[in-house]
Amino acid sequence: MTDWITTPIGPDVLRGAVELERTAHGVLPHRLPSWAREQFPDEYLAAVAAQPSGVRLALRTRATAIELDVLPTKTAYQGGPTLADGLYDLVVDGRPAGRTSVPGGNVRVVDMATLSATTRPGPPGTARFTGLPAGDKDVEIWLPQTEITELVALRTDAPAEPAPDRGRRVWLHHGSSISHGSTAGGPTETWPALAASRGGVELVNLGFGGNALLDPFTARTMRDTAADLISVKIGINVVNSDLMRLRAFVPAVHGFLDTIREGHPTTPLLVVSPILCPIHEDTPGPGALDPGAPALRFRATGDPADVAGGRLTLNVIRDELARIVERRAADDPNLHYLDGRSLYGERDFAELPLPDELHPNPAGHRRVGERFAELVFGDDGPFAG
Repeated sequence: MTDWITTPIGPDVLRGAVELERTAHGVLPHRLPSWAREQFPDEYLAAVAAQPSGVRLALRTRATAIELDVLPTKTAYQGGPTLADGLYDLVVDGRPAGRTSVPGGNVRVVDMATLSATTRPGPPGTARFTGLPAGDKDVEIWLPQTEITELVALRTDAPAEPAPDRGRRVWLHHGSSISHGSTAGGPTETWPALAASRGGVELVNLGFGGNALLDPFTARTMRDTAADLISVKIGINVVNSDLMRLRAFVPAVHGFLDTIREGHPTTPLLVVSPILCPIHEDTPGPGALDPGAPALRFRATGDPADVAGGRLTLNVIRDELARIVERRAADDPNLHYLDGRSLYGERDFAELPLPDELHPNPAGHRRVGERFAELVFGDDGPFAG
């Protein structure tokens, strides 16, 4: 019989979360602070910001077995199936060492037409990892990027303590569902997680599905979050939500960057434009589900003729972001620009097409992560070590 040792779950053993909420069951990591969630109490934003993309437990231990009790909240779409169970990835001394899932839990049923949701309650479960190598080691458990995850209890068969600070730089990133990793193969396989691993940095991922919208509260959250490196990936959600016109977009980008600079005046700051997305390259939003497609597919419903009146497309946004960064960089030498098509462009689309016309598949995430690591963390990149 295993003699389990329980370790409290708090900010000392969690990385990648902005805030922790004490719940009736345990601890719920958030990637937006409570004041932001109260300021804009949008149910969809609250849900994606509570999905712990990039959040992981980080321990130093001799344990060969670990159990993590959790209460997951899974997503289902009205009239469709529940998504597959989220994955928990084990990393030992920086290398993948196991993967599991937790069945059961709550189910959040979303009406795609209105984005409203109802939740069916369910029981907690346990993520188990056994057969870990003996001896002291750094252990990380990466939480599912697609499920809200309340952390109930952490048990090990040997004492565990927070992993020590290894002196790695902290990379703070903001982006859309592509950065969130909604279609990645697992929590360590989102493109930011892959790039962070290759770049040797600690990731704080503020990729919010459907919500990379230049929100001031996101900029203030980034302003107030400790970071050595910062990137913002802007564009696809602004277009596919048809949120604003060119007249509003340019000042909004300036304001977003101004706010970040209030807290990080000289930190390397990278602005990344959208990866290739053919449906929105020259056609404005809003985006919508394609009712005639046999599987989940999106389409652009705007009129390209309206671009002359200020409606936004990805090509318009790339041009404007390049101009904005060029102007600002004259007084801000630590501000940089990266065209997202250098991460995923026409040749990549031909080889690895977007299955739903909007999101890359797991192989696409790996391609983007590898390219980002090479172009940004490489010797000549803006985040070079």
